[in-house]
Amino acid sequence: MAHEKNLREYGLPWPDYELLDAGDGKKLERWGQIITIRPEIQANFKPGWPIIQWHDMAHWEFEEQSSTQGRWLNIKPHAPEQWLITYGNVNFGLKLTKFKHVGLFPEQQANWRFIKEQVSVGQKVLNLFAYTGAASLVACDAGAEVVHVDSVKQLITWANENRERSHLSDIKWVLEDALKFAQRELKRGKQYDGIIMDPPAWGLGAKGEKWKLESHLSGLIETAYGLMNPGAFLIVNTYSPKVELADLAISAGQYFSVHQLEIKQLWMPTKTGKELYCGNLLRAIK
Repeated sequence: MAHEKNLREYGLPWPDYELLDAGDGKKLERWGQIITIRPEIQANFKPGWPIIQWHDMAHWEFEEQSSTQGRWLNIKPHAPEQWLITYGNVNFGLKLTKFKHVGLFPEQQANWRFIKEQVSVGQKVLNLFAYTGAASLVACDAGAEVVHVDSVKQLITWANENRERSHLSDIKWVLEDALKFAQRELKRGKQYDGIIMDPPAWGLGAKGEKWKLESHLSGLIETAYGLMNPGAFLIVNTYSPKVELADLAISAGQYFSVHQLEIKQLWMPTKTGKELYCGNLLRAIK
């Protein structure tokens, strides 16, 4: 058990975010002044507080209507559907979406800390599968020249709005399949000082092609390795139940020595003393 604990990396609360409680397949979160209840498959334990207390606190609760979509139930009248929160110098615009997300993965705070430690002014950072740009903005705020790649136009627009809210210098926005872009960058001989990847577990491409992370993991790491300058860092997050720590170790071990690698589970602590598993994490320094 002690060994298992040593494998854990924790995303920590900050003034504008707190995982208040989790359990019974849900999680209770505070985003600034707004409190939400969302489904969480990993919360397969009893919550610290009774659910009636959750509803006394929450403004919104997400109700699943299918395996991929649902609706938000308004618990407190006049609660906003869009609002702002801050992390350090970075400002995020949040909003209720039909996919249960609000525009931020707060457990990634563990990686934002790492990025701030690694990045220096003028370095080049590539963020693949970049979503609404939290890691891009943290790297940009640290002085990096950032290339942000995502295949969904609305998410790039959202990320750029976050950049404008944060008064940061411009980022190179790339609307494209992340792996295909990275492979072309490799052919062009491009090099980066940091590469960040948060690939989906599964999905469909622009032409309906199926994506399964376990089928592409080795190719992603191989491509990233080829794009890395000496001393560059790599971050890979995985949420797929089919990608275990051993899979990350085997895939990355083809390119990095054991001394260059850090492979852990990502967890979030709750205010009630529970701990929530949030996926697996690979970091490497070339």
